[in-house]
Amino acid sequence: MESRQNKYIGNRPGGPRTSRDDKSEMIFGTRPILEALSAGKELEKIFLQRGARNPATDEIVQLAKRFEVPVVTVPLEKLNNLTRKNHQGAVALISPISYVPLQETVTALFEQGKNPLLLILDRVTDVRNFGSIARNAECMGVHAIVIPSRGGAQINADAVKTSAGALHLMPVCREPNLKDTIDYLKESGFQVVACTEKTEQNLTDAELDMVGPTAIIMGSEEDGISPEYLKRADARVRIPLMGQIGSLNVSVATGIILYEAMKQRLHDSSSNTSH
Repeated sequence: MESRQNKYIGNRPGGPRTSRDDKSEMIFGTRPILEALSAGKELEKIFLQRGARNPATDEIVQLAKRFEVPVVTVPLEKLNNLTRKNHQGAVALISPISYVPLQETVTALFEQGKNPLLLILDRVTDVRNFGSIARNAECMGVHAIVIPSRGGAQINADAVKTSAGALHLMPVCREPNLKDTIDYLKESGFQVVACTEKTEQNLTDAELDMVGPTAIIMGSEEDGISPEYLKRADARVRIPLMGQIGSLNVSVATGIILYEAMKQRLHDSSSNTSH
């Protein structure tokens, strides 16, 4: 994994990032995209015209893979819908945030004496849900959000706005394989907790200690957490509901379980202080 520049400011990895209000800021053409990748510019996603392979697009794919930037091949009509400019079969979306490497983030947190609290989002695709989740996470002491390189929400100006600026403060780690990520976190001493409807264990009844290093997984709006991630979780809990509707919005559910983690950590902190 080849990482970009990563700064650690204050008590949290990451730090304030420059905001971009233009949610459609793009780079057009193969040469400008190659130059942006080579210069380490943070790209959210690259669209290449389907069937238009050439040495320049091959080089884009290679560099994008090295820097873990998602590449999608799309019909010409899709590119034309993105822009009317001469795109030469290649368009890149510029990310409004800078991603940080997970391993460096975890190492820094342990070196600072923290009990890390991470949030893993499995295929949460709605931009506003993602922004709301980031706001919850920042308010409730999450140290970093982990998302997949593919299949997640596009982080754009709408996401930043919905987050109320939290995405300028909250480190986001973009990982190519969440299965490997979960395995790495467990090997590093994290407890992995899955918040899912597919269990009988209620959050309110569970003897779940989230004071130590913990990673909470939240699943997609459509079908929840992937089975391969569920089976890797150390604990699976559900949020009990009393109404007739069987599920909560993912951002609301995230806020509830993060509040429980924060409550435990605040109680532990006050108990240690009083001794």
